[in-house]
Amino acid sequence: MEKIGIEYQLQKMQRDWDDRARENARHFIANAKMDWSNDEFFRSGQETVAGEILPDLSNICQGKDPKQMKVLEIGCGAGRVTRALADLFGEVYGVDVSGEMVRQARIVLADRPNAQVYQNDGMDLSILGDVMFDFAFSFIVFQHVPSQEIVENYVQGVHRRLRPGALFKFQVQGFTALTRSSDDTWLGVPFSEEDAENMAKRYGFELRYRRGAGEQYFWLWYFKPA
Repeated sequence: MEKIGIEYQLQKMQRDWDDRARENARHFIANAKMDWSNDEFFRSGQETVAGEILPDLSNICQGKDPKQMKVLEIGCGAGRVTRALADLFGEVYGVDVSGEMVRQARIVLADRPNAQVYQNDGMDLSILGDVMFDFAFSFIVFQHVPSQEIVENYVQGVHRRLRPGALFKFQVQGFTALTRSSDDTWLGVPFSEEDAENMAKRYGFELRYRRGAGEQYFWLWYFKPA
């Protein structure tokens, strides 16, 4: 496979996702439908929280009041899950590579003053300043990222910003037989179980749980040691 530089990949991610956001942001975020109403779109975000956050609150909160927690969402898109997170947690910070996605998210989050979203460069969290987080989350985002290096940079950045003992729960593409090019920003880079284990070790996380290895929705629970 042809080697593509990181800067090129990041720029292409931004261009491609800006184009998708202008064409039909909600479809490219959740492609089960072409035309989402507001209620349907944000209900689907509530369903994500109901399926992946609420049953896991013991790992996520570890005895803390959710309303006292600061949460990071990587790949906030047009605010689909961000709104639901803001209804549960005290403060939510989202980042996305697409300025157009962020623009749309800010409109729909205007009535959620505890939610803030920012455009970043696609792998760096410096836009957030010195904020520390009690939990980090990402869903249907890394499955579109074209290189493991970009994903790993996020993992390293999250480790720096998580409080000791906190959880980073995220999903990657687990279908390792995927045929793709190294600049594909739709079919992203896959991770094997070994990849996931090695990435956790490299950046100081404990990989405590996993689900869906070998599948599109490969979930990983990375805990920062206390």
